[in-house]
Amino acid sequence: MKEPDPAAEFAFKTLGKKVFSVSEITRRVRELIENNFPSVWIEGEISNFKQIMSGHVYFTLKDELSQIKAVMFRTLAQKIDFQPGDGMMVIALGRLSVYEPKGEYQIIIDFLQPKGVGALQLKFEQLKKKLEAEGLFDPSRKRKIPFMPTCIGIVTSPTGAAIRDILMILERRFPNLHIIIYPVRVQGEGAAQEIAEGIEYLNKMDAIDVLISGRGGGSLEDLWAFNEESVARAIFNSRIPVISAVGHEIDFTIADFVADLRAPTPSAAAELVVKNREDLRLRVKELSRRFNIAYANHLQNLHSRIELLTHRLLDPRKRIEELKEGLDDISERILNGIKRTVELKKTMISAKADNLNALNPLAVLERGYSITFMESTGEVLKYADRTTVGDGVRVRLKQGEIGCTVREIKS
Repeated sequence: MKEPDPAAEFAFKTLGKKVFSVSEITRRVRELIENNFPSVWIEGEISNFKQIMSGHVYFTLKDELSQIKAVMFRTLAQKIDFQPGDGMMVIALGRLSVYEPKGEYQIIIDFLQPKGVGALQLKFEQLKKKLEAEGLFDPSRKRKIPFMPTCIGIVTSPTGAAIRDILMILERRFPNLHIIIYPVRVQGEGAAQEIAEGIEYLNKMDAIDVLISGRGGGSLEDLWAFNEESVARAIFNSRIPVISAVGHEIDFTIADFVADLRAPTPSAAAELVVKNREDLRLRVKELSRRFNIAYANHLQNLHSRIELLTHRLLDPRKRIEELKEGLDDISERILNGIKRTVELKKTMISAKADNLNALNPLAVLERGYSITFMESTGEVLKYADRTTVGDGVRVRLKQGEIGCTVREIKS
């Protein structure tokens, strides 16, 4: 009996049936996967992480049982706000696909973030390490806050508790100080950009001596705008000394490390930026008292030396008279000099106080005037046609504010 021919038998079995090429199978698998998994969330541990010269990022996501290759293209990889690395647990959003030349399935990632509660803390530590290495925290570049600023710029929310605390303390410690407020959002999307723009805008004003940037307390998420790189670089590039006043005493932000001075709270910033006027007056009085005592002691020492010389000489009367005349002349000149200096200082302080009072925009309120703000934007209203009937406005008086609604507009 003749043995069957294997080739002929195979040809008979495949006769009339579809035979796929490798490329066709791979393409159909790719279409099947892409159609069924156009967008998926996936979590896993990063391994074999690398970023090539083109900017594309390649790595593997794995768990205890399996792994999948991952790629993130340059445009999206540039938007990652933390530094991925081997061993890091992440959550990714992407679409499944097949790399046809090798027949391997992979995930093309559109979004990547660290997994877990510590994700924001990880971003904080990585940015802090990066900026510190660049020298943004270097103590040698930090500037002293002016002893007695005449104009203070404030970048914060116009409706928060922080600005009310700051203004109240400044008014109490040094009335009639000139203050310029740049209103911004202090949390949420876009807040960091507004804060950075506010710092840059106030830097264009020559009159401002010092800046305060901050907000009241909150969670790590609430304070996150002050941990953004754009805010840190705006503070670093500021020509005006910056005081960072974010949150409570236990809260630390990237802005605190870059700023020329960190205040534990917004209220503390107001106390640090200006001296109490009454304290300054008492200080001048105390210095004058101590100077008078020192001068009196010096005169006493001179008289004691004269007495000593008198006893040592045989006939010192003429010399003593000369010394006394010289001493009286010196005493009179010193006293006159002291009087002129004290009067000059008093005149300077009085002039400063008058100038500050004249420049204070809130001093107008003492005479019965008011300041009107748009309720929606916090903008100071100067023209009636900037409003429409039904708009909400807030009117600030000498004491307190009034919420109003526009009923009629007259140009």
